[in-house]
Amino acid sequence: MTFRYPNGKLYQSKKITDTPNLKQQIYSNRGMTLEEDLNETNKYYLTYKQAVIHKKPTPVQIVNVDFPKRSAAVIKEAYFKQASTTDYNGIYKGRYIDFEAKETRNKTALPLQNFHNHQIEHMRDVVQQQGICFVILRFSSLDEVYLLEAIHLLTFWDRQQQGGRKSISKKEVETFGHTIPMGYNPRLDYIKIIERIYF
Repeated sequence: MTFRYPNGKLYQSKKITDTPNLKQQIYSNRGMTLEEDLNETNKYYLTYKQAVIHKKPTPVQIVNVDFPKRSAAVIKEAYFKQASTTDYNGIYKGRYIDFEAKETRNKTALPLQNFHNHQIEHMRDVVQQQGICFVILRFSSLDEVYLLEAIHLLTFWDRQQQGGRKSISKKEVETFGHTIPMGYNPRLDYIKIIERIYF
């Protein structure tokens, strides 16, 4: 199946070879872990009536479908309808929540190239409207997770735009962010941090 961005550029997924080495397997599994952990956490919050937070669906326009038989349709080509904003949104105690989830294998910094300009502008808009906006970051090789408020991310982004460093150092994440310990249920209890910061 072929996906294209709104500008027509071809979407390239990260493919793993037929015989991946162990390091590739470990990182490919970890690549999905943060999203899975957040989805399980959000399911827990919903079940126990703590918050309503969902992963945003990616709007896709299907342009070519193959019907090999009546009961099965195969999508052959599709386009992303618009640039995505952030990964998750919802509501907690009457406040709008909006956040992005990012992972890096880098042990010392988070490259700002992991973010797109439209995501940053969306977060800036949410902050201006007094929504609760943040990023959940996982340093995969260290298995450490942090919540970094959007106001700090925006400061680092603006610094980069003015010719500054193109990454956020891990030390800065530790200084301005909040550690999210891994648990069983919920797996990543970020609402506890939101409660402490905003309520």
